[in-house]
Amino acid sequence: MGGCPVMHQAHTTTASAATDWWPNSLNLDILHQQDNKTNPMGADFDYAEAFKTLDLEAVKQDLKNLMTDSQEWWPADWGHYGGLMIRMAWHSAGTYRNSDGRGGSNTGNQRFAPLNSWPDNVNLDKARRLLWPVKKKYGNKLSWADLMILAGNMAYESMGFETLGFAGGRADIWHPEKDIYWGSEREWLAATKNRYDDDNERESLENPLAAVQMGLIYVNPEGVDGNPDPLKTAQDIRTTFARMSMNDEETVALTAGGHTVGKCHGNGDATALEDEPEAAGIQEQGLGWRNPNGTGNAGDTVSSGIEGAWTTHPTRWDYEYFELLFNHNWALTKSPAGAWQWEPTDIKEEDKPLDAHDPSVRRNPMMTDADMAMIKDPAYRKISENFHKNPEYFDEVFARAWFKLTHRDLGPKSRYLGADVPAQDFIWQDPIPESPADLNADDIATLKAKIATQIDNGSLSRRELIITAWDSARTYRGSDLRGGANGARIRLAPQKNWVANEPEQLGRVLDALTQIQTEFAKDVSLADLIVLAGNTAIEQAAADAGVHAQVPFETWRGDATDEMTDADSFNDLEPRHDGYRNWVKDNYAVSPEEMLLDRSQLMGLTAPEMTVLIGGMRVLDTNYEHKQHGVFTDRAGVLSNDFFVNITDMNLTWHPTDDNDDASHTSNLYEVRERKTGKVKWQATRVDLVFGSNSILRAYSELYAQDDNLEKFVHDFINAWNKVVTADRF
Repeated sequence: MGGCPVMHQAHTTTASAATDWWPNSLNLDILHQQDNKTNPMGADFDYAEAFKTLDLEAVKQDLKNLMTDSQEWWPADWGHYGGLMIRMAWHSAGTYRNSDGRGGSNTGNQRFAPLNSWPDNVNLDKARRLLWPVKKKYGNKLSWADLMILAGNMAYESMGFETLGFAGGRADIWHPEKDIYWGSEREWLAATKNRYDDDNERESLENPLAAVQMGLIYVNPEGVDGNPDPLKTAQDIRTTFARMSMNDEETVALTAGGHTVGKCHGNGDATALEDEPEAAGIQEQGLGWRNPNGTGNAGDTVSSGIEGAWTTHPTRWDYEYFELLFNHNWALTKSPAGAWQWEPTDIKEEDKPLDAHDPSVRRNPMMTDADMAMIKDPAYRKISENFHKNPEYFDEVFARAWFKLTHRDLGPKSRYLGADVPAQDFIWQDPIPESPADLNADDIATLKAKIATQIDNGSLSRRELIITAWDSARTYRGSDLRGGANGARIRLAPQKNWVANEPEQLGRVLDALTQIQTEFAKDVSLADLIVLAGNTAIEQAAADAGVHAQVPFETWRGDATDEMTDADSFNDLEPRHDGYRNWVKDNYAVSPEEMLLDRSQLMGLTAPEMTVLIGGMRVLDTNYEHKQHGVFTDRAGVLSNDFFVNITDMNLTWHPTDDNDDASHTSNLYEVRERKTGKVKWQATRVDLVFGSNSILRAYSELYAQDDNLEKFVHDFINAWNKVVTADRF
């Protein structure tokens, strides 16, 4: 190796390896995820426009044909790939969690590590490879993300279930989503205690996680930590499904509907499976988990280790799941692979399913510990009994829950594409009416003049208007396309009461803007007016700095109502921190600067955009409760580059302070002193100081501190600001 002319991975000291050498260095990779250099489609490609040219009916028919066109290299159970395709779609969508909106099916992330190699995704690589001919045929018109969900839908329809519909619009990513935190464990299926504050209190599962163990989508099907106990498993199920926005009824429906078809695979030695896709040899060509025993597939397939079907007829939609679950005695046993499962002790031969690959043999059905929870947990049992007695109602609830599962992170209905989009609106889609405004340039100028009058007469301050617009828009998260300024939900519960939104100040601003809205001759939404007011204040602040610039503005936002708002679900969007306003709600194990990166990534911001926004928000004096940390300027309220000039000033020194009354992290507060006199000039937080200490962020800070870059700073700030307040326009 010493004579090799190529630099080996172990010897590299690139940016990606810097944290190995300096583990305490702030890692900006989460923001570099916004970089499109890995996307081979180019900036001009518009997936939505490409999808609109797709012959969706032809795709659906090809998928239905595929379900029973078994290929020799991976034979289908009972000659039907339905169960496999449903599991693939389910596991693609099922990684979604409502706490940060990450995961889910919206990006086709299952193609990449770590998801492509998770223990819970064993052999789903085969499902995606079986779909390749369809993807190849329809090309750029059909993303992998859309194809995987549509394949699940067509699997159900080919087996007799009528789905609620399908919406396209999921554009593929081209590299792994490294920004998603799946847990701190360094081994697959590590004990669940690693994720709980209290192992006996299952609701204490670490946020933002939803799965109970590393490498699982939901819960361990054998029981908590592989120990069967349906009542304890029920607790895990309830917490996990709640973390993905599902209530008890939806949870039972999804469990039953998912287990009505298909089977589990554990007819062999699970320890004999070879490496997962990311670790497999190059000759495997991206496939993993090769089974050297027997045929390695068909009747010898090993996935979960559990073996058997849930129902008598696993390739058709029926109601046998509840029939078998309620009408038999179930005993704990083990599969050939040694996994815990439940089997009936009193079933007739004709009620047993046929072997998946030998029609001359019948096998016992089975249930997982999660299935037994559906009749052992009192609340789940009541719902299960209702579904058992009312199969049509079960169909209805499952159809809605499946659609929600597979579309939860697709964003608002305005993004839905295709002829199969359901006509009805659902509250989890966060519906918003269209903007009532039809304003021309003169109308907008008149509104800005009215806003300026409120500023001039002292009724409102520029900082208050900027803060209100920012607080309205900052809830946006690109992970599931929720939140943002559209809808003006900042005036509704729960947002109007969030401590982060300073309710008293917010109420005063909203009252003043509502008066302008009421008195204006034409219809204009409060959502538009909130943003326009913030823009107007920024333009004035830029003019005071000597830069005359206009913030782009169009009227397109509507005002949501309480009836359109699922208040409970919006609790997940409540800010616990906001580095842009130099605020944290409580003491956290994660540093403020790391939380800033997380929030910036969710908002879709790059590292330069984050930098310029921080510098602008500080000099605009927008800190929470008007605190002065990081306001490195003698002319607060002016959109100057003073923050960067002073953060890079070598005539200043930086010192930790013992004043930690509102600190969120060890040594979070600092004093900025004049080097010569030692006089305290300003105060700062870790979020402020990181823009001078981190080598990458300092490079951006130095750029904006240059004497020739004031105008660049102002224009870059306006562009980044406009990106934030329009991020939710689809």
